[in-house]
Amino acid sequence: MRKSYGGGCHCGAVRFEATVDISAGTGKCNCSVCAKPRLWTVDVRPDAFRLIAGEAELIDYQFNSKVAHHLFCRNCGVHAFEWVDVPKLTGEKYFNVNVACLDGVDIDELMAAPVTYYDGRNDAWERAPAEARHL
Repeated sequence: MRKSYGGGCHCGAVRFEATVDISAGTGKCNCSVCAKPRLWTVDVRPDAFRLIAGEAELIDYQFNSKVAHHLFCRNCGVHAFEWVDVPKLTGEKYFNVNVACLDGVDIDELMAAPVTYYDGRNDAWERAPAEARHL
């Protein structure tokens, strides 16, 4: 079921609203930007995401293929969300929101949702990585 959440970074400088269906599934990727901080995301369509504060506080970090915009708060360093403008899976721009940055997420709903693992390290998004226990 789709629900609307507020969310943001640790210091509160970056705030957003997102309407998501956590029960439809979440994702974890093994690329270095996602694996090092153990980023756990839920996909959000552009029309279901709204940045409400802190655009000037965001630092955009890109690497490798430079299709994902990994956004970090310049004050606290939290990676609350990212957006992908040349996606390989959906055919359109989308956002990945860090589930830990959503306010009021029901932990039981989160734990019941399926998790898809992506092999971003090898640019093989259509398959799960050989090892995912650390994600």
